[in-house]
Amino acid sequence: MELIITKDIDELSRQVAVWITAYIEKVLKSQPRFTIVLSGGSTPQKLYRLLASTGFLKNIEWSRLHFFWGDERYVPFTDQRNNAKMGFDNLLDHVPVIKEHIHMIRTDIEPSASATEYESILKNYFPGNNHTFDLVLLGLGDNAHTLSLFPGYEVVNEKEHWVSSFYLEEQNMVRITLTPPVVNAAARVAFLVSGNDKARALHQVLTAKYDTNRYPAQIIQPVNDELYWWVDEAAAAELE
Repeated sequence: MELIITKDIDELSRQVAVWITAYIEKVLKSQPRFTIVLSGGSTPQKLYRLLASTGFLKNIEWSRLHFFWGDERYVPFTDQRNNAKMGFDNLLDHVPVIKEHIHMIRTDIEPSASATEYESILKNYFPGNNHTFDLVLLGLGDNAHTLSLFPGYEVVNEKEHWVSSFYLEEQNMVRITLTPPVVNAAARVAFLVSGNDKARALHQVLTAKYDTNRYPAQIIQPVNDELYWWVDEAAAAELE
C-alpha cells in the first residue's frame, strides 16, 4: 500500500492525472488495451475534466481504453445521481473514445438482470479470473463505504459473484455494484479521498482493527498489493 498526501483537491487531481497518464502509456507498450473502472461521486470530477483537457488529451491513446463503472445508483441515465452520466458529462463526452469500449451498468432493466449482464461482460473480458482491470478508481464515503459496499450489508462479504444488486435502506434506493473478488484481482486500485468530512473514515479504514462490516473499504486488498491512497491534507487530518 502507498499513501500519497497532496495539498488539496486541485493538486490531488493534477498528480493523479499525471500518474494515470504515465501508467496507461506503460501498460499499452505491452498489451493492446487498457481497462479502467471509473468512480462516481464528486471527488473524481476534477480529475476527469483534467484528463479531457488539452494538456492530457493528446497524451492518451483513447481508442485503446475500455471503460467500466464500479457501481451505479438504480436511477435513469438522465438523473444527475447516475454515476455513468457524471462520467460522460466530465470525461467521455469530451475525448475520442470508441463507443463499444464503454460499458455502463444498465438501469433500464431489472437490477438483478443488470447485475447478471454486467458480470457476463466482465467474465468475457477477463476469462482467466486471475487478473481483471488494469486500474480501478474508488472513492470513500464518510461511513467508510466504497463502491456500493455499505456497513452492515452482506454484499461486503460476497465471494463468488463479481456484480451484485441490493436495496440500500438508508437511501431508499437499489444499488448495483462490483464486489471485492473482481476488484481485488485488478492490477492496480487507487482510492481518491478529499475533504474534512472524510477524515474520520479514512483514519478508521487505515488504522482500526480489521472489521469490514463496520469499515467496508478495508476489504479492498488487491492480491498483488498495488493499492494507492491519494488523499488531500483535509482528508488526512486525523492521520499521524
